[in-house]
Amino acid sequence: MAQTRKKQWQKVLLVISGIVAVLLVLGFLLINSIVTPILSKKLKSAVLKGSDSLYHINFSKAELHLISGKAELFDITLTPDSQVYEQMKQQGKNPGYVFKLRVKRLLISDAHPFKLYFKKELQIGLITLNNPEVQVSKYAQKPDTTKKDERTLYQKLSKSLKYINVGIIALNNVRLTYKDYTGKKPAVYTLRNMGLKATDLLIDSATQTDTSRTLYCKDITTQLNNFSGTSKTGLYKYAVKSVKLSTQTAKLTVTGIDLQPLASKTFFAQSKDDRFMLHLDSLELHGFDFQTFGKQQDIDAKKVIASKGSFEVYSNPNPPILTADRLVTFPHWLIRQVKTGINADTVQVKNIKVTYKEYNKKIAKTGAIWFTNTTGRFYNITNKKDRLKKNNICTAKLSTYFMQTGKLSLTFHFNLNDATYNYSYQGHLGPMDMQAANPAVMPLGMVRVDSGKVKGLDFDIHSTQKTSTGKVTFLYNDLKVSMLKPGANQSYQKKTLLSLFANGLVIKSNNPDKAGTAPRVANVVFVRPANYPFFQTVWNTLLSGIKKCALGKAEPKDAKKPLTDKEKKKQEKELKKARKKKEKEEKEHQKKLEEQAEKKKKND
Repeated sequence: MAQTRKKQWQKVLLVISGIVAVLLVLGFLLINSIVTPILSKKLKSAVLKGSDSLYHINFSKAELHLISGKAELFDITLTPDSQVYEQMKQQGKNPGYVFKLRVKRLLISDAHPFKLYFKKELQIGLITLNNPEVQVSKYAQKPDTTKKDERTLYQKLSKSLKYINVGIIALNNVRLTYKDYTGKKPAVYTLRNMGLKATDLLIDSATQTDTSRTLYCKDITTQLNNFSGTSKTGLYKYAVKSVKLSTQTAKLTVTGIDLQPLASKTFFAQSKDDRFMLHLDSLELHGFDFQTFGKQQDIDAKKVIASKGSFEVYSNPNPPILTADRLVTFPHWLIRQVKTGINADTVQVKNIKVTYKEYNKKIAKTGAIWFTNTTGRFYNITNKKDRLKKNNICTAKLSTYFMQTGKLSLTFHFNLNDATYNYSYQGHLGPMDMQAANPAVMPLGMVRVDSGKVKGLDFDIHSTQKTSTGKVTFLYNDLKVSMLKPGANQSYQKKTLLSLFANGLVIKSNNPDKAGTAPRVANVVFVRPANYPFFQTVWNTLLSGIKKCALGKAEPKDAKKPLTDKEKKKQEKELKKARKKKEKEEKEHQKKLEEQAEKKKKND
C-alpha cells in the first residue's frame, strides 16, 4: 500500500513539474513578446536622442532570449534624416561626417535586459556584426553661429539610460564606402575586408569626460587587409597587405606597401615624369593623432619608422626641354605641395635600398647608382605654418653603402619655406674599389675604370634650385681608365689611343700626387639645367668635383680651411660663366623647339 501511494505522489509531482515548466516557458515567451518591443522602443529612442534626432535605427525582427541573455536583430539600418541634416546645415550645426549602416544580422551575447528595463542600465558582454555595409559621407561645415548644446552624450541620454557598458563590439568583414563632397567633384573610395574591435565601451557619469577613452571605448582597433588599386593615370599599381590602428596606443602600422609602375618603356611612352618604385615591409606611426586625421586628414606623428624596403627613381629620358622645371622632384618642394597638413618629429629609416637610374639614348643603355642598407633619421618633416615658424629646417642624417661597397655618411639640410629652395649636404665616403662605380660611369660617362682605390671622398655643398657651390676632396690611388664609344649590338668599344692619352697626360693617377704633399681640392660650381631632377643634380655636382680632382684641375690645399677671398672671387667668376653658358644653351634649345613646332605646323 505504502509503495502504491509513493508511486502516485511521484506521478503527481511529475505532472506538477511539467505544468510549472510549461508555465515558465509560456511565461518567458510572454515576457519576450512584451519586453522585446519595449526594449526596441528604448533603443530607438536612445539613438534618436543621442544624435539630436539626426539618426534613426530600424530592424525587421528582434529575438530576445532572456534565459541565455542573448538577442538577435535582423535587417538593421541606421540612416540619417535628410530634413534634420538640412536644418542643422542652415543653423551651421551640421556634422562634418554623416553615416549609413546596413547589417543583415546582429548578435548580442551576455545581455541583462531586466537591468535595462528596471534600472535603466544597459549592460552587454559582446556585440557582433558580420559583413556590415558602412557608408561615410564627408561634407563641408560652416562656422556655427548658434549656441551649441554643451551637454555630454551621457547627459543627453541620462533620462533614458543611466549606464551603458559593452565589453566587446566586433565588426567583421566590413565594406566601407567613403564619399568626400568637400571638393569640386565628389571623391569616392571603397574599402573591403575591414575589421573593427572596440573594447570596454562605458558611458556613465564618471567616463563622460574621460579623455583617455576614444568614443567612450578603452581601445578601438581597426584593420584593413589586402587593399590594392590603380592610379588615375594608369601608370601605377599600389597595394597594401594590412593597415592596423589602435587608439589606445595611438599607433598605426602598415605592412607590405608596394607602388609598382608600368614597364619603363611603356611608362616613358605615356609620361614625361620620372618613374618611381617603392616597397616597404612595414611603416609604423607612433603617437599618431588619429582624431585630427579623422577631422582634417592631417598626418601628425611623433615618430615614423620605415623598415626594410627599396626606393627607385628612374629619370625620364624624354622630359620637356626648358618648358618644365623639374624642381618638382626636390624633396622640400614635394613636402610643400602636399594638400593635407603633415608633421613628423622624427622619421627613422632602416635597411632601405635607394637606386637612381638614368638612360643614355646614344648607346641605348641605362646607368644606375645604388645605395644599400640605408639607415638614418629625418627630423622635422612638416608643412604646417605654425611649426615652420619655430623651425623651418628639415635635417637628414644617413648612413649607407655606395654601390654596396663604400660606406657613405650623409647629412642633408632642407629649408622648408625658402623661396630659392636652398639646401645643403655634407658627407664622407670611405675606402672602396673604384671599379664598383662602372655600372654608372660606363653608360653615362662613356668611361670604364680599369683600376683605382678610393681612400676617401669628402664634400660640403650648398645649393638652391638653380646653383650649387662648395668643396669636393677626392683622395685615391692608381687610377686608370679606358675611354669608350658605342660598339656593335649595344656594346662598348675601347678608344685605345684616347685612353692612352688620357692615362698618360690628362688623368692624374693619384691624389695627392706624392705622400706628404697637400691633396687637390676642387671648388665646385654647378648651374642646374631646368630639366635636371634632384638626384641627377646632386650626382652631377659631386661628379664635377671628382673630375676636377682626377684631371688635375683642382688646386692643392688644406681641405679643412675655408675659401680665401681670392678663391671666392674665382668661384663667383666661374658661376657667372656657367650661368651665361646655361642661358646660351637655353636660347639654342628654345630656337630648336620653335623650329620643330614650325615644321610640324607646316606638315599638318
